[in-house]
Amino acid sequence: MRRIVGLLLVSSLCVMFGCSNQPSTTEKEAAPAPSTPPPAADADNTARNADTSVLAETPTSQSESKADIDTTAAIRKAVVDDKALSVNAHNVKIMTSNGVVTLRGPVKSEDEKKSIEAKAKQVAGVTRVENLLEVEKNP
Repeated sequence: MRRIVGLLLVSSLCVMFGCSNQPSTTEKEAAPAPSTPPPAADADNTARNADTSVLAETPTSQSESKADIDTTAAIRKAVVDDKALSVNAHNVKIMTSNGVVTLRGPVKSEDEKKSIEAKAKQVAGVTRVENLLEVEKNP
């Protein structure tokens, strides 16, 4: 019982007198200045790189309906079967949701970009193709 009363007394004193781990103003003034200045800007640029557009489709945006899955599979087959396309073109992201196909990723040339879009438009059930493919810049 005495321990409980003692703990209550100590905790009430802490609350009353504002026990804190913060140094007092005299301790703050006595602390040495940091040896290196803080960075000029936040190095984390995640917010600036966020793609918040309506067309920000990712593979997780793929619809789970059988028709959309079949559409995506048919387009993927047509793209992979075209041996004239580059490895990057074979690996573009293809997402279908309610008949709308979104293409994303890098391709080697404008011809590859147009070819993949044409293959997507030829598949039955496609209502629209959003071609977000990017042509790689050659150094």
